[in-house]
Amino acid sequence: MRVETKCTRITNNNSPLTDVTAPEIECNANSGPAQSVCDVQAGGKLTVEMHQHDTRGCTEEAIGGRHFGPVQVYMCKVADAASSTGGCNWFKVASNSYAGTDASWGTEILNENCGKMEFAVPKSIASGDYLVRAEAIALHSMPAQVYPGCYQVKVTGGGSANPPGVRFPGAYSQSDPGIDINIYQDKIEYNAPGPTIFTG
Repeated sequence: MRVETKCTRITNNNSPLTDVTAPEIECNANSGPAQSVCDVQAGGKLTVEMHQHDTRGCTEEAIGGRHFGPVQVYMCKVADAASSTGGCNWFKVASNSYAGTDASWGTEILNENCGKMEFAVPKSIASGDYLVRAEAIALHSMPAQVYPGCYQVKVTGGGSANPPGVRFPGAYSQSDPGIDINIYQDKIEYNAPGPTIFTG
């Protein structure tokens, strides 16, 4: 399923976050609760959507300006997705990073798919309310530019897994190799920041 706009915590600007230790790194600035919570089946597919402007069409790039970098998705279990203020344990569920060419950057794959990124919700995680956090990290200039956004979902048909997670802020530092890197050097080796992916 696709996370509908009514389940998206929409921010009121598209300015990047350049301090990965700022509180806004979790769900962005001024992104209050969404209108609703969307149901998703454990083990099913979920699609998040990100755009630089308030249009969801494919006539312009979702993340323009050669903002090369990874796109990643996290989840965290909360008591009530509609009212949660975050501060929970985030586990990574998807990452489109880099495979050696400009076109392989996660942001470019996002552009090719009209701002959409599909991932599998881990089958073993416990049923209940979750926040989903998607981020694009633009590395075309330093400091890195992080564009996070959060969504509200309810997982059904799950198991009993409660994966360990990381906190935002706290998961990244300004000196992380996946944050502080010159992507224009020859033959770069790139690993996106954060923990390994929990597949469940």
